[in-house]
Amino acid sequence: MASKHGRRTILVTGGAGFIGSHLVECLLEQDEIVRVLDNFSTGKREHLGRLGNLQGASRNLEVIEGDIRNYSVVAEACEGVDAILHQAALGSVPRSVEDPMTTQQVNADGTLNVFIAAKEHGISRVVYASSSSVYGDSAAQRKREGEEGAVLSPYALTKKNNEEYGRLFEDLYGLETVGLRYFNVYGPRQDPNSQYAAVIPRFVSALLSGSRPIVYGTGLQSRDFTFVRDVVEANLLAVDAPRSACGKAYNVGRGGNFSLLDLLAVLQEIIGNRIEPLFEAPRPGDVMHSSADISLASEVLGYRPRYGLQEGLEVTVEWYREQIGITVR
Repeated sequence: MASKHGRRTILVTGGAGFIGSHLVECLLEQDEIVRVLDNFSTGKREHLGRLGNLQGASRNLEVIEGDIRNYSVVAEACEGVDAILHQAALGSVPRSVEDPMTTQQVNADGTLNVFIAAKEHGISRVVYASSSSVYGDSAAQRKREGEEGAVLSPYALTKKNNEEYGRLFEDLYGLETVGLRYFNVYGPRQDPNSQYAAVIPRFVSALLSGSRPIVYGTGLQSRDFTFVRDVVEANLLAVDAPRSACGKAYNVGRGGNFSLLDLLAVLQEIIGNRIEPLFEAPRPGDVMHSSADISLASEVLGYRPRYGLQEGLEVTVEWYREQIGITVR
C-alpha cells in the first residue's frame, strides 16, 4: 500500500505495548513515519524511549497520549494517516471475567471508534489484532478459520465483535480491514509482573528468581506459542496485502502444539533451573487445546513464521536477563 505523498504515515494504537512497540521499531527501521496512540495504562514509555537510538526515530515518531474510548482523540490521531495497525486492547481472559465492562469498553467500543475514525478520514486500511480466543469451545485441536465455537469469555466476545465490525465496515463502507488472530504471542518486552501476565513471562520470571512456577490446571493444556517478530511480519504483510484479502481474519501462529509442561521443560533447560512447578486450579474461560492452522494466512498474506519455540525462548530469556537483571539464585 503506497501513500499518495511518498512515505507512509502509519498509526499504531497501543504502540507503547508489548506487540505495538515491536511494530513501531520495525516501521521506523523501514523509514516509515509512525504515530503512536497509547494511554499508557498497560503500555510503557520506556518501550518507546529505547527506540531513540534508531536513525531518524526522533523526527519520524510522534506519540499521542490518549484513550481509544475517546472518539475525538482517535479522530485527531487519524489525521493525515495512510494506514492503521490497531493493537490497543485490554488483554487477558481472567481480567475480562473479573471486569467485563471495562474489557467491552476498551476492546469493542474502542475498536469501533478506530473503524469509524478511519472511515471518516479516508484511511485506506486498518489491520487489527484479533485473538485465537474467538475459537471458544471448538473441539478441533487445530483451529481453522470458519470453524469457530461458542466464545468462553468476555475478552473472546470482544474480539469476535471486532471481526464482525471489520467485515461490516469492509462491506458497507469500503474500509479495507484485515484481522489477525494472534495465538499466544511471546517475546522481549512482555510484562512478567502484572497479575494478568501471560504464561511465558510468568514461567521465566519464576525460574530466574528461584520461585516455583505456577501451573493452572494439569499443565497438559496445549498452546501454539508465537514469537513476536513473526507477529510483526504478519502485520506488515497484512498492510500491503491485495484488496481481496480484506474483510476477513486470519490465524497468526507458529502452527505448533506444546503443552504447558513441555514449555516449562524447555525453559528449565534454557535457564538451567529445574525447580518443580506448583499446581493450582484451572482458570475460568481457559480452553484446553489451541493450535493454529496457518494455511489461509500463508496462501493469502504470504505469512510464513520463521522462529521456532527454542529459538524464540532463548531470545526472550536473554532479554529478561539483561533488562530485568534477574539471575538464578
